[in-house]
Amino acid sequence: MPKIRTKKGAMKRFKLTANKNVKRKKAFTSHILTKKTSKRKRHLRKAGLVDATQERRVKRMMGV
Repeated sequence: MPKIRTKKGAMKRFKLTANKNVKRKKAFTSHILTKKTSKRKRHLRKAGLVDATQERRVKRMMGV
């Protein structure tokens, strides 16, 4: 059986937590920030977790 190649783009975007959850960065932070409230921008700075329905797919892309 061949080795699983990692998707380098996925490796740059996602990290594994100690409990093997997948950590991700939130979207909508790069531009058009003037119309977004301070509270919304502050919450977007915090990392989120990948949804449980997508976790298996992301881990496979990471080669885990």
